[in-house]
Amino acid sequence: MQPQDRGAAKVPFDGDHIVYDYIDKYSNWGRWGDDDQLGALNLVGPQEIVVAAGLVRQGKVISLTLPYDLKGPQTGAFRPNPHNMMTATGTDYLAGAQDPLPGRWGAAKGFGYADDIVILPNQAGTQWDGLAHIFWQGKMWNGHDAGHVTANGAARCGVEHWRERFVMRGVLLDVARHKGLDALEPGYAITSDDLDETAARQRVEVRRGDALIIRTGQLEERRGRWGDYSGGPAPGLSLHTAPWLAEHEVAALATDTWGCEVRPNEVDVFQPLHIVAFVHMGIPFGEIFDLERLGQDCAEDGVYEFFLNAPILPITGAAGSPVNALAVK
Repeated sequence: MQPQDRGAAKVPFDGDHIVYDYIDKYSNWGRWGDDDQLGALNLVGPQEIVVAAGLVRQGKVISLTLPYDLKGPQTGAFRPNPHNMMTATGTDYLAGAQDPLPGRWGAAKGFGYADDIVILPNQAGTQWDGLAHIFWQGKMWNGHDAGHVTANGAARCGVEHWRERFVMRGVLLDVARHKGLDALEPGYAITSDDLDETAARQRVEVRRGDALIIRTGQLEERRGRWGDYSGGPAPGLSLHTAPWLAEHEVAALATDTWGCEVRPNEVDVFQPLHIVAFVHMGIPFGEIFDLERLGQDCAEDGVYEFFLNAPILPITGAAGSPVNALAVK
């Protein structure tokens, strides 16, 4: 099924022929049925998971997640940073404020507790974009209407459909280190040749159903002095890597940048690779992944493949989810 079978009328813009051509050639709409809400994660089945689990040989666990706190990369212009608020504390306890206990539980008799609540935009830190996150000409993944996402949440393509996913083989392509750089320059468009050359240098193969994780070095360069990290100029995948992603049947993509693709964008439409690879190919995008430790470790032991355990929080109707992504080697 071609995307125009479900889409709205084409809106022209500079470079539109490229975007529409890639959509026509590489769209996965209808590939896994008209009602599919999993996207390219359909490429990960039991066999792929068994192979991924076999990559655990050293018992080494590396988190790829930035701490969720007020020191995060958000500026507040689009999203605020996570804020953990204490609702009960040890100082309350020591001051006697927890005696008697709440809820008619009676006298404390030495018992005390701490409790808290987090104010967390789902995509403020390390996160997976859910397939309800991006719309193009009135539609989201698989032709589902944007009107399915209301103030009550996403009735289609909410992240809860992924609650048993993101257990898979992960492959790091450390493009920055391959080029001998601490970090790629903002605005650098990573090409298909860059991906092939990095994989060859690292002696690793990207296979069907993999999570492709790309290190640009930008997060660690900006850590603690974020500036325009969120939404500003950034290295990232070129729009023209769409054929490469399709050829390798990548199931998920993650980078250490705010938006995975190069900014400024290469054509006159916002985030064109999201339009092609996310909305039409169904590839989940993972953003703001902290890849410093993983990059160092892979460079030391020469092993760039690992078991990735990075499930979402099953928040019903959510358009994205925080994640504590773990690379296990």
